[in-house]
Amino acid sequence: MVWNPSVYMAYGDERTRPAVELVARIRSEKPARVIDLGCGPGNSTAVLAARWPDAKLEGLDSSPDMLAQARHSEVRAEWIEADLASWSAQERYSVIFSNATLQWLADHQALIPRLMGLVEPGGTFAFQVPHNMGAPSHVLMREAAAAGPWVAKLQNVREVAVLSPADYFEIFAACGARADIWETEYLHILEGEDAVYKWVSATGLRPFVRALDNDERDGFVADYKRRLNSAYPPRQDGKTLFPFKRLFAVAQL
Repeated sequence: MVWNPSVYMAYGDERTRPAVELVARIRSEKPARVIDLGCGPGNSTAVLAARWPDAKLEGLDSSPDMLAQARHSEVRAEWIEADLASWSAQERYSVIFSNATLQWLADHQALIPRLMGLVEPGGTFAFQVPHNMGAPSHVLMREAAAAGPWVAKLQNVREVAVLSPADYFEIFAACGARADIWETEYLHILEGEDAVYKWVSATGLRPFVRALDNDERDGFVADYKRRLNSAYPPRQDGKTLFPFKRLFAVAQL
């Protein structure tokens, strides 16, 4: 799936803030090796570099466009292009970190233990994922997908995969890890026309629009925007309030 760094970072502060808050809950003081899985344009990797300036730092992503922007940043890291679904490493890490990436991968019951197996004894695995599939932004996306002539093309579109906090606790417990798991709901204050659409167009909406061509894509987007603008009406001052829930987990071996 092709990613657009400039569209993604249109809300750079809001997308980076969870990474800052996740890093703050990691207790490791002097990790030797740290990797950012799904590093994107390097905004979350910069947070890791600031916290642990002496660590050997790596950033991994499957998008050449995202990595090109990361390489032009001032973050000192080794940038790796790889598909996380099949990625592995020969050496273990002190900290494995992931900000808003794992939701794109299926079967977390198998994925999380596999990644935990790449953490050194005493090390930490920390991740954050959106946990808002029940929010209007995503419910209306699925409703629009099922309401037009494009339904056949969109019925098998890949959606995000996130488990419950209790499910993650059980997975980490089976790995012998101590887990700190919590949820936060942010209230994003968005500006401009079609503000929520602009947010989701950089992430969750991408598989839907990529499955359609020309007129069908335009029709689907118009229908979805209409639904969104009804669910998230702008205030008189032009601002749109967008609640957004995220799930955080820090597991230490």
